[in-house]
Amino acid sequence: MAFEDGCEIMPQQAICQQCGAILYKGVELIPPDEVIRRHNGKCPTCGKKLAFTPVNVEVKPIG
Repeated sequence: MAFEDGCEIMPQQAICQQCGAILYKGVELIPPDEVIRRHNGKCPTCGKKLAFTPVNVEVKPIG
């Protein structure tokens, strides 16, 4: 985790829609297709085929 002025900064988190496993969490922004590639196209926890469908994308302000 990174901290700036005492606040935690974590601008990106990718979660498996089926099981809730955290596929990526970090300060560096990476495209969804990179998250999918890093896991060979499937969730390492439940095996669900990964795809980026921008249905449940949330953007929240820090602070």
